[in-house]
Order: sequence, then C-alpha cells, then structure tokens
Amino acid sequence: MLTIILWMLLAYFMLPLCWLAVNATKSNVDLFGTFGLAFAPNFALFDNIAQLFAFQGGIYLRWFANTILYAVVGAGGAALVAAMGGYALAKFDFHGRKAVLAIVLGATAVPGTALAVPTYMLFTQWGLINTELAVIIPALVSPFGLFLMLVYAQDAVPDSMIEAARIDGAGEARIFWTIALPLMAPGFVTVLLFQLVATWNNYFLPLIVLNQSDKFPLTVGLSLWNKLANAGGVNLAQPLYPLVITGSLLAVLPLLVAFVFLQKYWQSGIAAGGVKE
Repeated sequence: MLTIILWMLLAYFMLPLCWLAVNATKSNVDLFGTFGLAFAPNFALFDNIAQLFAFQGGIYLRWFANTILYAVVGAGGAALVAAMGGYALAKFDFHGRKAVLAIVLGATAVPGTALAVPTYMLFTQWGLINTELAVIIPALVSPFGLFLMLVYAQDAVPDSMIEAARIDGAGEARIFWTIALPLMAPGFVTVLLFQLVATWNNYFLPLIVLNQSDKFPLTVGLSLWNKLANAGGVNLAQPLYPLVITGSLLAVLPLLVAFVFLQKYWQSGIAAGGVKE
C-alpha cells in the first residue's frame, strides 16, 4: 500500500515536469492541436529556444542572469548568515540568548509574503526600490535556516574541540572558519539548497520592488509574457505560449543540476539530529 501511495505521489509531482518537457518541443499549432503528454510529429524545441533567446532583444538571457545573481548571492549569503548565527546560538551562552532563540522560532512561522509590503515601504525610504539589493537583502534572512544550523551545530561541533582550539591560542573567528564551518558543511549545503530554491522561485517580492523589465528575475519575466499571451490569445504575430513553456523548462534545469550535485550533502544534513548517540 505504501508503495502504491509513493508511486502516486511520484506521478503527481513528476506529471507537470513531464508536461513541460513534452510541450517545450512543440510549435504553437501543435501545442493546441495535440495531446499534452504526447510528442508532436514536428520537433520544434531548438526553434523555440532560438526564438526564446531572440525575442525582445534577448531579454530572457538577462532575466536568467538576474535570477542567477539573486539566487547565488542571496542563497550563499543566507546560508553563511545562518551558519554563523546558528553556531553562535549553539556554542555561546550570552545574555538574551533565549530571547533571540524565541524570536528566531517565531520568525519561522511568518510567511514571506506577509513581509513583502512592509519591506517595500522600508526600501522606499532607503531608496532601494528597483535595485538588485531590494531582492538580495531579504533573501539573506532565513530564520528556518538559522534554526536548522543551530540544531546541526549542537551535534556536529564538539565542545571539547572548541576548547582545545582555544587552549592552542586560536581566536573565535579562526575556530569558526577552520573547524566549525567544515564540520557543519552538510547542514550548510542543506540550507543553501533550501534558500536557493526559495530565491530562484521568488515571485511576489521582485514583482513589487522592481519596476524595470531588465531587472526582473525569470519568474516575473515569464509571468509578464504569459499575461501578454493570455491577453492576445494565440493569434499574436509572435506566439508567446511556446516561449513561456520553453523558458520555464530551461529555468528548471539549474535547480535540477544543483540537486543532483548536492543531494548527498543535503540528505546527510536532513538526517542530522535524527540519531542520538
């Protein structure tokens, strides 16, 4: 029974990706004239990619570069901030530690969309609206990632090793970078992957803080094209639906590559704390 449920869940999650991969190979006529999960006689994937890169002066490549910038800087910075914060909360007993921990736990329950409007008003006062920083700065904060690194640091970094390093004369910064961070690498990669996916798929915040299309990430840009396609139907001089579908397929590939190369670290990071010795 469990196997059947797992196969059903696998089909549920894989079906949209299969639909996307199949329909990215179709022309605009075949897209609406053939079954969604069956390939059309004419293989138009490369034509769709060529049109995708050429449409509106190749702005798709700009959106792709923007997304990579937002995701790499935002996710990398968030993982580093979470690692430093989690290590500090796990290994240092300072005044107000419990209050900070309570705030972090409470922040994990606040959805990001609820903070989008306050963030917009704050960035308006700071003059950051329509800049890359308006997308990157909120991505650097990950309460869930910080809590995850706290739990991981408690088990992965022995107190005796820290004390030995202090006796040998190592400073706190050197202990963190040369001893604690390598031991926390699986947890670091786990947070990095979570935040990479969240930043890559972020839509609402870039939508309200960015005004110029050349600063859009893929999510906002492809949504704009989809709205244009819906407004003009299928009779546009340049059919947009194949471009939206092909662009969506290409947008998924970097995340799949990241999961393939980092999944072993991700699995070990998720399992941390599951076994108590």
